[in-house]
Amino acid sequence: MNIRLHKIEKPESRIIKISGSKSETNRALLLKALQHSIQIENGSDSDDSYLMLQAISEKKEVIDIGHAGTAMRFLTAYFAIQPDCSVIIKGSDRMHERPIGILVEALKQLGAEIHYLEKQGYPPLKIIGKKLIQNRISIQATVSSQYISALLLIAFRLENGLRLQLIGKVTSVPYIKMTLQMLNRIGVKTDWTDDVITVYPASELADTTLSIESDWSSASYYYAIIALSPVGTFLELRDFEKESLQGDACIIRIYENFGVTTHFKGKSIRLEKVASPAKEYLEADLTNAPDIAQTIAVTCLGLNILCNLTGLHTLRIKETDRLQALKNEIEKWGGTVCITENSLQLTSKININRDTKPVSIKTYQDHRMAMAFAPLALKTTLDIQEAEVVSKSYPDFWKDLKKIGFKMQEL
Repeated sequence: MNIRLHKIEKPESRIIKISGSKSETNRALLLKALQHSIQIENGSDSDDSYLMLQAISEKKEVIDIGHAGTAMRFLTAYFAIQPDCSVIIKGSDRMHERPIGILVEALKQLGAEIHYLEKQGYPPLKIIGKKLIQNRISIQATVSSQYISALLLIAFRLENGLRLQLIGKVTSVPYIKMTLQMLNRIGVKTDWTDDVITVYPASELADTTLSIESDWSSASYYYAIIALSPVGTFLELRDFEKESLQGDACIIRIYENFGVTTHFKGKSIRLEKVASPAKEYLEADLTNAPDIAQTIAVTCLGLNILCNLTGLHTLRIKETDRLQALKNEIEKWGGTVCITENSLQLTSKININRDTKPVSIKTYQDHRMAMAFAPLALKTTLDIQEAEVVSKSYPDFWKDLKKIGFKMQEL
């Protein structure tokens, strides 16, 4: 489904309820699979979380998780510790291009039996589950925090727990902290000292309810909408915490540069455009929040602001090569983008207000490409290809945009 977003002057001031964080929900689903007494409130309604739940509950011999990268990593660890389990886990063509060797080798250090069915170091995998006794391993921490979280989530069910040594500069630290805090919430003891994380075994745990905060990554698109709107525009979002587990909550601080303020009232936040952008150039290190890079880059495009975004090395191995995808699509507007393995620079200013033929944005089967570019409808009419891809993390995205006055049509 391709859609056209028609230019609007400003969004209508409404209250939007975003579903639970996909990152928190997927961790909670895995913990519930290992500790059945856990209850989950306000879980994500994303495709990724549905696929994760389906894979755990249906006990199939062949599991296809599509584009769900988190599910691929978490389920690899989960099935590796299920005795008498034999499963093949595969995904989309793009998933088979996303590396998983670091996690697989770490699990093999623990004694797991995992076989590559095609290319060495990549899915699909055949996993023969067994009881794992070893508890001391090391892992390269510079590539993906999901490898580390996958190991930490299963660690309390290992007979001797886990002592995990991290090698190199750790990427996406907030996501690792999220994992440890969720383990602590269900009563598992953990410790992170220097470069060593320890998770202690736990066989008897009290009944626990994990209440999932709404998703800050999804909230980022509303920050972009407010940033691109006239001064005085506001929206309210429901079910957010001032002390969030999610690294993407740093969006609050970053969007202050664009004149957007955030006011907490109970579990609601009010976003308001209070001033024009304070800077004509933005520099931001997104090592701990790479998922909001697309939102920020496109906001800078819409506001005619130059930027240098760093800490983006993980974007190369996401649903698409997000750095190349951003470069391709931003340059359709006439902007100049320079990318490296770790950074993206928007190096030329361009006024995107135009009455010419709408630019058509390719989404590369990446939900965040569709949602990051949508706020540009505050500046110009544009087309979004394969708009249904948003269901991966935010199925109601287009419906919610209609609630706040966005005008769209299928092409």
